[in-house]
Amino acid sequence: MSYYFSYQRFSFGGPLTPVVKSILIACGATFILQHLAGERMLFIFGLIPRMVWNDFFLWQLVSYIFLHGDIFHLLFNLMALYMFGCELERLWGSRFFLKYFFITGIGAGICTVFFTPSLLIPTIGASGAVFGILLAYALYYPNQIVYLNFLFPIKIKYLVLIYGLLTFYFSLSGTGGNIAHIAHLGGMVFGFIYLRPRFFKSFFSHQLLKLKYMWLRRRYRMKYQDDDDKDNNDKIYH
Repeated sequence: MSYYFSYQRFSFGGPLTPVVKSILIACGATFILQHLAGERMLFIFGLIPRMVWNDFFLWQLVSYIFLHGDIFHLLFNLMALYMFGCELERLWGSRFFLKYFFITGIGAGICTVFFTPSLLIPTIGASGAVFGILLAYALYYPNQIVYLNFLFPIKIKYLVLIYGLLTFYFSLSGTGGNIAHIAHLGGMVFGFIYLRPRFFKSFFSHQLLKLKYMWLRRRYRMKYQDDDDKDNNDKIYH
């Protein structure tokens, strides 16, 4: 799937932010190194659940994020990270964004290890973290428009809902090819759990401010109306 992103304030991701830039460089450099080193690197740094359980290869929960299967896998994840991650980093700040990226990426890995403990095939890619970023973007900018496959406009909240349901279905049914749907779903779940206190606090604060603004507006409107009525009553007509 490919996306074209349309901002109302700035276009296609806006200026590149520091953490997103660092992640893009790290993933690109690792991809080159990965293909120079060969498949052996996948079995050391890719996420292999049985090796995590039996041999305590815990670093794989982090290292697998920066490995990718092919150029299209890499470009899809990096483009999505740029398109949606830059805006979130500007909103949250670099430190919180970096923490969120690793929490969703590692969370996706934990779900993979927990639900497929005997798997010997390496899971690789930043897709779990990217799906967590998609979820966060949908929470903060639910009505923003993306163009699915560059053709079909859809609000981001509906896109994430559809992807979440499809990912859940594929995770249960075991279909969907070699795509790690459990990791995708895990990234979204961990992202939602982590953001819930922060998001809902911000959401309800915003709603309270809106109510306060509406109340003040109505109060001043009534006050000015009373003053106008009083002035009209004081006039002398000839």
